[in-house]
Parts: sequence; structure tokens; C-alpha cells
Amino acid sequence: MIKQTLTKERTRKRHQRIRNKISGTKDRPRLCIYKSNKHIYAQLIDDVEAKTLLSCSTAQPSLKTQIKSTWTKEAAKMIGGMIAKSAVDKGIKSVVFDRGGNRYHGKVMAFADGAKGAGLKF
Repeated sequence: MIKQTLTKERTRKRHQRIRNKISGTKDRPRLCIYKSNKHIYAQLIDDVEAKTLLSCSTAQPSLKTQIKSTWTKEAAKMIGGMIAKSAVDKGIKSVVFDRGGNRYHGKVMAFADGAKGAGLKF
């Protein structure tokens, strides 16, 4: 129990450090990722106007047939590619990556690789 609390606290501090340094604009929005135990969520956010421009997640009903499980690296890569394609269609080519306090490893790295592969620049 204590180890879990320390891990959450470290993640929270890391996330706060990241958010103090980055901010999204309309031309270069913030690509935010959140992972739960079952799903992966992504948003493109304009912090100046406080608006969400795009969102995508493994919890969407349209993705249930395309992916076997919603918490794998393959699912993260697919979500990264989907949000990147939507962003490129809207004319957004460059983003600021907010990894949400998570280390750049595993699912977060797979998500970033999917987004970069679909044409987004970080």
C-alpha cells in the first residue's frame, strides 16, 4: 500500500513538472495522453482558449471490432495513429506531447510512435 502511494505521488509530481513547462496553442496544440488500467485516452488541447480540439480513446464503440484488447501496446499505437490522422486532416501538423506524468516507455512510446508514423511532429 505504501509503495503504491509513493508511486502515485512520484507520477503526480512528474506530471506537474511537465505541465509547468508546456502549453498548447491553436497552431501547436498539446497532445495529452492518459492511461487507465483498461483504456488509453488521447486529446488535442488548445490551452489558450481552453478547448479540446480532438479526442480519441479505446473506449469508443467503433474500435471494439478493430482491437482485441484495449490496454495493449498495439491499441496504444492504433490510437496514436488515429488521432494523428484526424489532426492532419484538420491541418494540424505539429504538437506538444504531454505524456501525463508517465515515463516515455511501453504504451506511451507506442502511442507516440503511432502518432509520429501518421504524420505528426513533436
